[in-house]
Amino acid sequence: MTNNTTHQKFLVVTPGWIGDTVMAQSFLKILKHRFPDATIDALAPSWCADVVSYMPEISNVIVSTFKHGELKLKERIKLGKQLRKSQYDRAYILPNSFKSAITPFIAGIPKRIGWRGEMRYGVLNDIRILDKEAIPLMVDRYKALAQDKNNEIIQGEFFPKLFVAEEKIKETFAKLNMSYPEKKILAFCPGAEFGDAKRWPSKYFAEVAMTCHAKNWEVWLFGGPKDVPIAKEIQEASGHCCVDLTGRTSLSDAINLLSLADNVLTNDTGLMHIAAALDKPMTVVYGSSSPGFTPPLSDKAKIEMVDIECSPCFKRECPLGHFKCMNTLYPEKILQSLQTS
Repeated sequence: MTNNTTHQKFLVVTPGWIGDTVMAQSFLKILKHRFPDATIDALAPSWCADVVSYMPEISNVIVSTFKHGELKLKERIKLGKQLRKSQYDRAYILPNSFKSAITPFIAGIPKRIGWRGEMRYGVLNDIRILDKEAIPLMVDRYKALAQDKNNEIIQGEFFPKLFVAEEKIKETFAKLNMSYPEKKILAFCPGAEFGDAKRWPSKYFAEVAMTCHAKNWEVWLFGGPKDVPIAKEIQEASGHCCVDLTGRTSLSDAINLLSLADNVLTNDTGLMHIAAALDKPMTVVYGSSSPGFTPPLSDKAKIEMVDIECSPCFKRECPLGHFKCMNTLYPEKILQSLQTS
């Protein structure tokens, strides 16, 4: 139900992972649908703040400097006191941790909404009890928080959609001393923060790269500093036919450049969710994880995985040592899915 009667201010505490933050835009879209005149600010960790800045639903991004797992109680209390002057009407706390709810509580925000999580009675005053079987998808769990308690989820896709200004693209090209490509671009996102069990083999990426490069495509490798060794393996196996951007770009730069891709091949990773939110044709390979929990939110995404009894195991490393879920997902199958001819 849409509420236009008063101008309200909301604070949204965003998730601590890039992919989850992208999926949370579906929550923001529903919130804006219900309260079109509301001002929505985001409290986001530094590594996710760039993503949030591309979401038109957000008016202001407040950057949190806390790292994963850090309590830093005094700092959270200090931030909460600083936010009191903003006089927010509601806070939506998307992470399930106790520490993520401390700052809105100290800020004195009258209504503080979130899933029950860990020891959150008191710091939240609108606590929702999650039925994981009834709401298996992470994105739907976020969307449910945008409703009033016990209401059915508003129907509709509400897919995330990041908007990239042309000026930002130009700034990134100038920063990286790159020129606009004259060929079609195939983007690779070969890393995965969670662990090796979510990574398609480098030699397979290399085979796809060589095949597409021979068809006059440019192949761009995306990823952070941790993905540099993987990119090096792909480059060496493919005869250095790729443009290696790993470790060279900020997250904002990566978003700007991914917006130019004509197709994307990616593991189940944060950049996969970004590519989906940029509405890119894409093929996503799944191994230890499952599209039944965190799928790409796009009707242009193709899922590729093999049906074996031990997958998905949700482990960081293959517990059986054979890694069949990825090793038997051969490049020929992926090339058919990409349709880069």
